Amino acid sequence: MDFSGVFPALTTPFAADGSVSLSDLKHNILLYNKTDLAGYVALGSTGESVLLTQTEMEGVLITVKENAAKEKKLIAGCGAESTAATIERVKRAAEIGYHVALVKTPYYYKPIYKAEAQIAHFRRVADASPIPVMLYSVPIFTGVALDPSDVATLSEHPNIMGIKDSSGNIPALAEMIAITPPGFQILVGSAATVYPSLTIGARGAILALACALPEKCAALYQLYRHGQLELAREMQNVLVRASKTFMSEMGIAGIKFVMDQRGYSGGDPRLPLLPLEEWHKKRIIGVLASVEPAAVGACSS
Repeated sequence: MDFSGVFPALTTPFAADGSVSLSDLKHNILLYNKTDLAGYVALGSTGESVLLTQTEMEGVLITVKENAAKEKKLIAGCGAESTAATIERVKRAAEIGYHVALVKTPYYYKPIYKAEAQIAHFRRVADASPIPVMLYSVPIFTGVALDPSDVATLSEHPNIMGIKDSSGNIPALAEMIAITPPGFQILVGSAATVYPSLTIGARGAILALACALPEKCAALYQLYRHGQLELAREMQNVLVRASKTFMSEMGIAGIKFVMDQRGYSGGDPRLPLLPLEEWHKKRIIGVLASVEPAAVGACSS
């Protein structure tokens, strides 16, 4: 299955009492179905997956699956600290009907998680998984990055189909693309690097920003794919400005607030993540007002 395109790293909405709001999640999915997003990633970092209970994670996976349009490809975040728990999550995602399992690097014992430990973990998971496995390297959160050489080693496994690389390291990404097989699918997790990543061979992106600006993120990919490179570069500049404020500076709370402004259900994050203060919101509204006209102009050209 080809996973080219842009996928949102779905947020998890919470109700006023702090519980997961599956009705709000359904609302978001039904709106995203009308866009050019390639599919959905449930229970990733932006989905606050590490703050959810097992029962809550199950509800999220089922809700996304039940409401996603048939043509949308589904990726489930399945990473856990132990190999056994990861395998259990992967098998459950497969039962629900997900196409790919996204598996992050274990990180709690990072001083002794050398390359051989990570490679053994991913191989064991891939051996046991009923669906293809996508590696997930997100050093900003885990403090652990998969080296290109380790990714190349893992790409030899028949059930490891690709990687989401959220390092933002373009030289390392270029090396990774050069030393992995052509069929190995590399998606990036940084909105600020989508265009340069596509030019060196990345298939697409999994973006937090796509939860708030799905049309713009998908448009960048489509512009590039159709050879409209100048417009694609303009759109990339728009996304850089948006991502810097909404995600890099404000985090998940920022993305959720922009979602609220655009008709999606965002809401507050779950503690210990803090909600935005009023000055944060005013700054975001100002940036959003400057980003939207530019994005719309590039799309309509």
